[in-house]
Formats: sequence, C-alpha cells, structure tokens
Amino acid sequence: MSLLSDLVNLNLSDSTKQIIAEYIWIGGSGMDIRSKARTLPGPVSDPSKLPKWNYDGSSTGQASGDNSEVILYPQAIFRDPFRRGDNILVMCDAYTPAGDPIPTNKRHKAAKIFSHPNVAKEVPWYGIEQEYTLMQKGVNWPIGWPIGGFPGPQGPYYCGVGAGKAIGRDIVDAHYKACLYAGIGISGVNGEVMPGQWEFQVGPVEGISSGDQVWVARYLLERITEISGVNVSFDPKPVPGDWNGAGAHCNYSTKTMRNDGGLAVIKKAIEKLQVKHKEHIAAYGEGNERRLTGKHETADINTFSWGVANRGASVRVGRDTEKEGKGYFEDRRPASNMDPYVVTSMIAETTILG
Repeated sequence: MSLLSDLVNLNLSDSTKQIIAEYIWIGGSGMDIRSKARTLPGPVSDPSKLPKWNYDGSSTGQASGDNSEVILYPQAIFRDPFRRGDNILVMCDAYTPAGDPIPTNKRHKAAKIFSHPNVAKEVPWYGIEQEYTLMQKGVNWPIGWPIGGFPGPQGPYYCGVGAGKAIGRDIVDAHYKACLYAGIGISGVNGEVMPGQWEFQVGPVEGISSGDQVWVARYLLERITEISGVNVSFDPKPVPGDWNGAGAHCNYSTKTMRNDGGLAVIKKAIEKLQVKHKEHIAAYGEGNERRLTGKHETADINTFSWGVANRGASVRVGRDTEKEGKGYFEDRRPASNMDPYVVTSMIAETTILG
C-alpha cells in the first residue's frame, strides 16, 4: 500500500511539464456530479484557453444512445488539492454539438441573468450555507448513529466538541482545507443541530462564481467522503421525525443594499420575493416540503414570512443590518440539494429585474 500511496502522491513536475485537468460537470439528475481527467501539455490558468471535450450523454441521462455526444465547455479553473502541483479542476457546463445548452445546463441561463447590465452594476454577492449529512456506507443512516436506533436528542451537537458530539470532524476539516487550497471562497464550517450533520459556507462571492464554487466544493466533499468510506447526503430531510433537516440558506446583497439607505432596498426586495414565493419554492430543491414544516428553524412551505433575527421565517434580516440601515438578508428557503446556479440567479432576477 505504501507504493500505491507514493504513486498517488507523485510530484509530476519533477519529470514532465504536462499537467492533469479534471473536467467536472453535472449529470442528468441535477445533483450527480461527474468528472474525468485528461492530459494537457502545460499549465493553464484561463478557462478560455482550455480545449472543449465531450462525453457519452446516454450514460448520464442527458442524451439518447443514437445521438449521445455532449460537449463540455470549460468555465472555471481551480487548483487540484488531490494531485496538487500545476494540476487543475475544471468546472464545465454542457452543450449539444450544435452549441445549444442541454436542458440540464442551468449555468447558461444563470450567466445570461448575471451578465444583464442592470444586474452587473448591482454587483450581487452571495454567501451559501451548505448543510449536508454524513451517512454510513451501505446504510441510509447517519454516521455515529446505532443501526436502526437513535442518538440522544438534539441539543449538544450544534457546534459541539467531543467524540459523542462532533461526528466526522476529520472529513470536515479535510474538506475545509481542500477548498482553501483549491481557491474556493469558503468562509467557515460548523457542526449542525442533528448529529452527523455539518455545514460549510461559501462566500461572499459575486454572481455566477458563487454557483461554480459551491458545485466544486460539493465535488471535493464527494471525493473526500469517497476516500473516507462514507457517503454524503444532500437530502433536505434525511431522517424523519424530530430532527432538523438540511438547507442551503442563501445570504444576498446588492451594491445599493450595502450602501447607506440599503435597508429600504432590502425591504423592497423582500416584497418582490413574497410575490413570487411559489415560483421560488418550486425551484429551491426536491423534497423541500419534508423540511419546510414550520418546525426545526423553518417557515411553513406555503406561507411567506420575514423578520429580524427570526430563524423561523422564510427570510431573515440580521440585527446588524437593521442597526446599520444597510447590509444583506438571508433567504432560508432553499433546500440542501438546490442548484446554486438556479437559486442565485433567480434571486437576482426577482429582486433586480422583477
């Protein structure tokens, strides 16, 4: 095994200028992350300089067998924390050979919204709080839980310390450092209310880059749990009953919200979100009705509400924002399995272009 480990950690720069680029894309379910690697002649830092590639879309639920070729367009580059050196991770989106975005390509529409002049001048910032649950391999049950049984009730686990409270911290810390190495704007991590559940935050990040970074952060988490022999679940309610669900709260601000008088702009934006509550809920993740029950720090899925420092509301405004009269707000409705391209661009579209 030591020889295998040595080969895995081999520093290619000692013997070649060639690098390995891992192309990453989103599969047909909208949550399955796919990737494959290719050799390039040398280091690349600009995604526009990378070659397009293709894959078999009939094997990912994105094309028919008689016309299976789907084209990958490189969109963002990150450092590779697994291969290191000049090797890279490449976030891509997917197109037909004719150059049309395939139906599951949500990035294309999001990029169009973020490139709209009225949106671009507002410099929208996002902070995504991505919750997830670490699950026992081969068993759909959180790590640290007895099979078919339950741990003690919620209370000591949120930001907890100790073997019986912080379950899976080695995975969490490895992911944190991998994100920092990759160049992702990860701003923190913490243990969540349900044991075996954790959260990482990405942001503040501007526009389309928020979606790119959250997807690559998810990719890194999938890879690290793969190595660790556990599964990661983004299900919004992985355990029924009196246990917290998993969300992906979206903190959001625009230039005018961050400037003096911004609180009034925030309130107008929240009013616009209220008008389109149903449309947003429909786009905020699958199975969210199991999570948004009005309990466990959520608002009821059918009712829009907002408040200052209220974690039981659809939208929360922080105390600091209220005090300073400017800042940001938090949309607490998105589920943990939401598509960050969809959620971030939809919030911008509703609040700026609506």
